[in-house]
Amino acid sequence: MIKILVVDDSIIMRNIVKNTFSTMKKPFDCLEAENGKQALRLLESNNITIVFLDWNMPGMDGMEFLKVVRAMPQYKDLPIVMVTSERGKFSVIEALQNGATDYIVKPVQEKTFKEKITEILVLARD
Repeated sequence: MIKILVVDDSIIMRNIVKNTFSTMKKPFDCLEAENGKQALRLLESNNITIVFLDWNMPGMDGMEFLKVVRAMPQYKDLPIVMVTSERGKFSVIEALQNGATDYIVKPVQEKTFKEKITEILVLARD
């Protein structure tokens, strides 16, 4: 079973990710966090398959979470997808240099989102 962790302070965005997975007809379990601190606790106590991560959140933002997680050897291969409204070229470069697996700009187009998820899950199994 695919276990996803959606880290976003917006419940609407968390629901979009969950709804996209439900339309893909793949068995999944979804954990949700409103910020990076909550996400770290969930990550450490669950066997997460993929993380969808917003950048701008209170407490611990997505970039800080990404840096902390990538510094932990047990998560070096964990797919982490930034799903954010940060669309500047330097933001994308910063996220990828800090270990993001992929980068999706909000608003999310369902077709594109499904394609990215499928691609990442196939790579994660290899």
